[in-house]
Amino acid sequence: MTEHRIHVPAREGRAVRIEAGRSFRVVDPEGGQVGDLFAFCLDDLGEYLSAEHTRAELFRLFPRVGESFVSNRRRPILLFEADASPGFHDMLFAACDTARYASLGAQAGHASCAGNLQTALATLGLGPVAVPQPVNLFENIPARPDGSLDWQATATAAGDHVQFRAERDCAVVVSACPYDLVATHAAPGPLAIDVL
Repeated sequence: MTEHRIHVPAREGRAVRIEAGRSFRVVDPEGGQVGDLFAFCLDDLGEYLSAEHTRAELFRLFPRVGESFVSNRRRPILLFEADASPGFHDMLFAACDTARYASLGAQAGHASCAGNLQTALATLGLGPVAVPQPVNLFENIPARPDGSLDWQATATAAGDHVQFRAERDCAVVVSACPYDLVATHAAPGPLAIDVL
């Protein structure tokens, strides 16, 4: 049962404090939307969910349900409890940012996941922080045999979601990725955080 839902409008980010032992879902209400997920330990924002440490800890590109994401101090931070989506997620791509959009010729002021992270944390009275590698929920970027990366359309349907349990008291941020410069992400939509 959802205690409360936090709406994440298209192209924006939202933050929420999640106490250790509490579960939450990231939901794609309309389908076809990528969400950048960040988590920071509330007692020290210098400790955060680390994609690279998680890969090294698990020897996998992405955890399986029942496994934990770890922090940059190699401590469990989020347990991956459930996946009610097609199961495509990415931990290789950096958060989109001002420099990325400038290199692609976007107009100045284009929203970004890096900017959304800072803005969302500020609503909790936190930050600024160095932007870590996000967990790109619902993003479908398989590796080809030659080592190059493919960028495929997000496969989520309306209502698909993933569920996590906080292993430490965390500030969790979800950004509804505003990347709109390729056909696979042409029309960014909303996401939601359900605190259970």
